[in-house]
Amino acid sequence: MQLARSVLMANFRIALIQLHVSAVKTENLNRACGFVRTAAKQGANIVVLPECFNSPYGTKYFPEYAEKIPGDSTQRLSNIAKECGIYLIGGSIPEEDAGKLYNTCTVFGPDGTMIAKHRKIHLFDIDVPGKIRFQESETLCPGDSFSVFDTSYCKIGLGICYDIRFAELAQIYTQKGCQLLVYPGAFNLTTGPAHWELLQRARAVDNQVYVATASPARDEKASYVAWGHSTVVNPWGEVIAKAGTEETIIYAEIDLKKLAEVRQQIPILSQKRSDLYAVEAKAT
Repeated sequence: MQLARSVLMANFRIALIQLHVSAVKTENLNRACGFVRTAAKQGANIVVLPECFNSPYGTKYFPEYAEKIPGDSTQRLSNIAKECGIYLIGGSIPEEDAGKLYNTCTVFGPDGTMIAKHRKIHLFDIDVPGKIRFQESETLCPGDSFSVFDTSYCKIGLGICYDIRFAELAQIYTQKGCQLLVYPGAFNLTTGPAHWELLQRARAVDNQVYVATASPARDEKASYVAWGHSTVVNPWGEVIAKAGTEETIIYAEIDLKKLAEVRQQIPILSQKRSDLYAVEAKAT
């Protein structure tokens, strides 16, 4: 029965929504839901929104736009996932919980049920002299748990933006059986051209998984300018779908037979020297 199921579900379609994010939350939600409907009509089984899709990205905006989960934004996501009968990975929103703020992604199944919630584990605190300084920790708290969830198609591991830089997280997700890693993210004009695609291809090749990243569309007038270029990479490290900088939807076919072939041809997952080294998840 399991074999028959894996054959039936060997291929599915993912859609990444590269959304233009404004300062008006209701407008962002309405546009996002409209794009989700479009993606579903185009045959997408899993739809992904970008990081901070309902608010501008910035430490001064997080307290203003934060809401509880469940709340208005996540209820909209639940409703549209159920309406369209798809899995919806809801980018991220600023979340308020017990007086603390988090950068949080929620995931909804085809029946509208929330099946995962990921709080960004690694906060984006960087300082590149003369180019960019950003400190998420000035307002946000880090998450402290892994986020893996099952779909009718495969198991998915979830991170947010800066989480992609930490190879250990992707390795643990792979150990847990994930075949697709999804990172809603908002790299900028300094880190984007240098590392956005490089990191995705690295995580895909290192773990022989599909990697998908959804960015906001680029807005040159914003206080934080996103790089854009939402991308899907296959387990061979090939970019199979990539957006430009504009607001758009990109689609990709996820072929789990291809993944199995790559793992069979170059069996690194079974060749790891666990007698010499290991990456392990700690109990939390």
